[in-house]
Amino acid sequence: MSLEITGKLILKLPMQSGTSASTGKHWQKQQFVIETVEQYPRKICSMLWGDKTDQLNQFNIGDMMKISFDVESREYQGKWYTDVKTWKIEHATEAMPGIPEPMTYTSAGTPPHTSYTPPAAEPMGAPADFMAAEDTFTDDGMTDDLPF
Repeated sequence: MSLEITGKLILKLPMQSGTSASTGKHWQKQQFVIETVEQYPRKICSMLWGDKTDQLNQFNIGDMMKISFDVESREYQGKWYTDVKTWKIEHATEAMPGIPEPMTYTSAGTPPHTSYTPPAAEPMGAPADFMAAEDTFTDDGMTDDLPF
């Protein structure tokens, strides 16, 4: 399963490395945290393995990025652990959903004119047709306008 998400890089964790006890091979990984840009932002910690850790060097804190990742869970001593493993990082260049495009300005440094006219304010109080002539009152003072 391959997924993609776009967000802002908010944290780079230190590089971790070691040697595998079973194979004797050297390994390295680096975790990082991005924050999604939506109504309720979410923070997601992901990791890069091996030579893919170099991809993170081209990003600074605050940069927008699109990551392609896989989600994998594994069991260890009766407990389950889930990893978000990134395999590709790109600079986010497309507009984010829910984020307005930056406003463009004229050469004079002012925003472009729009043709929006706000609606006229309605007078305070009840509208003239609030009580129609056919409304009738019951003994308790309430209107009885139900059809049955």
